[in-house]
Amino acid sequence: MILITGGAGYIGSHTAINLLDNSYDFVIFDNLENGHFETIENLKNIGNFKFVKGDLRNIEEIEHIFQLYQIDAVVHFAAFALVEESVKNPSKYYNNNVIGTLNLLNSMIKNNVLKIVFSSTCATFGEPKYAPIDENHPQNPINPYGQTKLIIEKILSDYDKAYNLKSIILRYFNVAGCDKLGRIGECHEPETHLIPNIIKSIHDKNKTFKIFGTDYDTPDGTCIRDYVNVEDLADAHRLALEYLNKENTSDIFNLGTENGYSVKEVFQVCEKILGKKIPLETTDRRDGDPAILFADSKKAKSILHWQPKRTLEQSIKTALNWEQNIKN
Repeated sequence: MILITGGAGYIGSHTAINLLDNSYDFVIFDNLENGHFETIENLKNIGNFKFVKGDLRNIEEIEHIFQLYQIDAVVHFAAFALVEESVKNPSKYYNNNVIGTLNLLNSMIKNNVLKIVFSSTCATFGEPKYAPIDENHPQNPINPYGQTKLIIEKILSDYDKAYNLKSIILRYFNVAGCDKLGRIGECHEPETHLIPNIIKSIHDKNKTFKIFGTDYDTPDGTCIRDYVNVEDLADAHRLALEYLNKENTSDIFNLGTENGYSVKEVFQVCEKILGKKIPLETTDRRDGDPAILFADSKKAKSILHWQPKRTLEQSIKTALNWEQNIKN
């Protein structure tokens, strides 16, 4: 059985669907602070799995999971992930992301569960020295969120050497899109991701889409990002599990489309798909945002046999479909 921490969240729930589609047996462990019980209910309409409400900061609640179920491996999503919030309140991020993960890893070792797929991030790289960014790029995070993920990466390396705990670290770039059938989607509060915020601005008459910073050192002055589809990421997590079970070795992979789009370019694609002009406002940069981030994913393609299949346009269309489902 697989333990999915944070499985009621955005990426975790899409991975859960992928595992259901591939006949995996799993239990979701989530405190529902950022995840949603409605997501769990929607997932139960798709297939059978176990759900336990619990918090990684509570060691007894984690231990309870390993006592209840015969866990073979862990897919670890549970984390706070707002860059701007992490700058303003780093204590919240170190306590939850780092200490929560340490609790999980120590319980895994205690219960002889020695395989984990870890949800990391391109935020560990900081300001890029070159692009596309491969796995060997220097890591120098410029915000506490990225620091927490890098600390966990280093802990995993140490735990492999000391305790033989094997990990696959997946560093992904900007995630986009929703389940193609509209069964689950992206629902954050506050919503900080670009595409859903663009879409929300057309449904909410009181909301104007904001571009944070137009003075970056990029061709049009706005940030450039690599938008990888969430269903493609779900594929990657399953493939990482399969690789870990087969090879029993630790490794790290960057996941992205290897293409960068500026904020203005994404905005223009959204307007094209929607067939209408969207209210727009420009404002100051957000703290901790690098100018350019896009991936070199050759290693994941070669070793995991992972391939990003969905386009930016497909991601936007599924996100639009999800938002319309919510409104209806």
